[in-house]
Amino acid sequence: MNFIFLSPNFPENYWNFCRGLKNNGIRTLGIGDAAYDELRPELKEALDEYYQVGSLENYDEVYRGCAFFAYKYGKIDWLESNNEYWLERDAQLREDFNVRTGVHPQQIRTIRYKSGMKAFYEKAGVKTARYHLTSTFEEGKKFIEQVGYPVVVKPDNGMGAAKTYKINNEQELTQFYSIQHETQMIMEEFITGLLVSYDGIANREKQIVYETSHVFPTPIMDIVNDQRDVYFYSLKEVPEDLRQIGRRVVEAFDTNSRFFHCEYFRLTQAKEGLGEVGDIVGLEVNMRPPGGNTPDMMNYARNINVYQIWANMVAYNDGYYDFSTPSTFCVYASRRDEHQYRTPLNEVADRYQAHLVMNQRVPQALSLAMGNSMLVARFDSMEEAERFISDVVEDHR
Repeated sequence: MNFIFLSPNFPENYWNFCRGLKNNGIRTLGIGDAAYDELRPELKEALDEYYQVGSLENYDEVYRGCAFFAYKYGKIDWLESNNEYWLERDAQLREDFNVRTGVHPQQIRTIRYKSGMKAFYEKAGVKTARYHLTSTFEEGKKFIEQVGYPVVVKPDNGMGAAKTYKINNEQELTQFYSIQHETQMIMEEFITGLLVSYDGIANREKQIVYETSHVFPTPIMDIVNDQRDVYFYSLKEVPEDLRQIGRRVVEAFDTNSRFFHCEYFRLTQAKEGLGEVGDIVGLEVNMRPPGGNTPDMMNYARNINVYQIWANMVAYNDGYYDFSTPSTFCVYASRRDEHQYRTPLNEVADRYQAHLVMNQRVPQALSLAMGNSMLVARFDSMEEAERFISDVVEDHR
């Protein structure tokens, strides 16, 4: 089997996917814009060959890299980056090289455009916020007359919380329409709820080979816009109502042979037409691993290797994962360089040394949403996890 992995060196932890493939005897071919000598030794060892391009943004260069591998090794069986930024690029390359695994351009709207996701949520029987694709001030005001203030606006095709705004009144609405937006924006009714995720890996029949859930107490929009400190945590077990909804959503979307990261609101305030407190409302579906070091958190939470589980799914259509493995609460908490803290982070790390599994700087490209310095720790109880979070973020929660 020939597998092309795009950008295997970034995010930094993605070399583990290549090692998983190599462990299964898959010919693993990397294409990236870093010099070969700059690759970490473990990645070099995992790759059968590496093709450097001047820029991964240059489609022609990446196309030529794929063509070189196809000429040298034969038909390309898989092509993947596991990176949301490159989803559309991956899909076009699969189309151009007749790679039948993974999503193709005609399917990409369902996993990249927020408006395109709505119909699939409906198919899965999951409610979502009412929305409007922005056009004119008059049309926006007409939509708000239906749903009321506040509303949230963001790119219909976008990543994370980039260019996401909360509009509270007509003055802010006027200001929003006075700006020339480079991309189509989507306006949604505001939902008050706790952000939770259903994460995992599905095989080609959309059967779940691995699943977990994370809780994000601070909305990503507030983290990015207000530069708040970041913290979130994994649950020991997926709540049954979230599991049932999550599996229906995976079945509805084009999730074949993929990682998935599905986001939901668990309502903390009843919303007419959507549900009562505690009900689950669909937000977004991302067909890639959750961001940053979350895959590593999955590993530490259960003493497993999700990179290998994914590679097993690629090779054998099964994760070969033991669902009886004991689990912990695995917590990510970070600080920002521009904030002042009473207690130095190294002192906090020393205090939780017995629980700590990661202590490192966050790459600059991820720091806007993930903070600058982070700690990851695991605990048997939520009370211990909450004390750890409080000590890391202090007054910046």
